[in-house]
Order: sequence, then C-alpha cells, then structure tokens
Amino acid sequence: MLRFSVVSREDCDLCEELLAQLRQFCATREAAIDVVDVDSDPDLRRRYGHQVPVLLLDGEPICHGHFDADEVVRLTRPR
Repeated sequence: MLRFSVVSREDCDLCEELLAQLRQFCATREAAIDVVDVDSDPDLRRRYGHQVPVLLLDGEPICHGHFDADEVVRLTRPR
C-alpha cells in the first residue's frame, strides 16, 4: 500500500488544491493519506514552513507547492 503524507497549513489554498488532486489520484489505488499541520511541529516548520504544501511518499518529499502528477506516477509505478 502506498502511504502519502501532506505537510500543510490551515487556510492554505494551495494545500487544499494539492490534497484534492492527491485524493483523486488515490481514488483508484490502494493508498493512505495523512495530513500533518506544519505549524504543529517545530522541526516540520523549520524544514517545510515556506514550502507548503509538501507531498511525502513513505517519508520522502516528492513535490511541493503543487501536485506533480507525472512525478507521482513515476515514483509509484510498479518496478
């Protein structure tokens, strides 16, 4: 199963847009999505505070600012 995390911020339009696109992508796949508030953790705020939203796959950043469908498909393609 794929495990995505979205590092986001409350009242962030870009975050909501990325999350909606990710949910659409995951609708036909076996995947889990966790949403983490960047402001809830000092380490996250230091690492990603100015880059939200950040999409992580298994803890590794794969895109930020917008949903990069091509990159997500490339990284989730069965090998």
